Amino acid sequence: MSSQHRSIRCIRGAAMALALAGLPAAAFAGKTSGNVAVTSDYLFRGVSQTSGKPALQGGITWTADNGAYAGAWGSSISWLSDGDPAVSSQVELDGFAGFAGTFGDSGIGYDVGANYYWYPGRYPAGFNGADTLELYAGLSYGIFSAKYYHATTDLFGVPGSHGSGDLDVAANWEFRPGWTLNAGLGKQWVRHHGDLDYSYRKLGATRAFGNGVSIAASWNDTDIDGLDDTFLVSIAKAF
Repeated sequence: MSSQHRSIRCIRGAAMALALAGLPAAAFAGKTSGNVAVTSDYLFRGVSQTSGKPALQGGITWTADNGAYAGAWGSSISWLSDGDPAVSSQVELDGFAGFAGTFGDSGIGYDVGANYYWYPGRYPAGFNGADTLELYAGLSYGIFSAKYYHATTDLFGVPGSHGSGDLDVAANWEFRPGWTLNAGLGKQWVRHHGDLDYSYRKLGATRAFGNGVSIAASWNDTDIDGLDDTFLVSIAKAF
């Protein structure tokens, strides 16, 4: 059985376990939200997924009153076909589920869950697929947050890299109504491929308007040799 099939079965099994637990229907009351965005580049952990070109993105999330959530997100990409002309894959589709809340009245928030990255398309024989399942756990307090991701499959097609990890630390400070300063640092570890480890950083600002529209701009950098800094601009609409 492939790692992709094992991952899907694990997710389905978890959902079935919740259903069999006999939780009351009221526990699943909640709301749905979503967003669409156009960005000058799709950066993931500081690395372009579209070779520096614009991307169209969107997602939807259902959040229960008890803190459980699930959703899907997608973006146009080109990195797989750019790296191998025999590959035909132009979209990333993610499915995620988790649980978030706070530790009593401490003001400390937590977030645990799983994210599955799916790259549909046509691949040559023997190609190690990029589909990846990551588990994550995060903490937040005030303007600060930190989240760790752990890959239970090979990391985006790198052979033998299951067990890789990523730590992302961020600060988002709304210094005046509608204006937020965004800063972040991250480190990606690729198990059994230490030469691929790298760090990344971000500094930017977001302007939110009352109609759900927001505009963001940021400077992004990594310590990957030969990879230039990236200035990113995006516009999003929440609904």
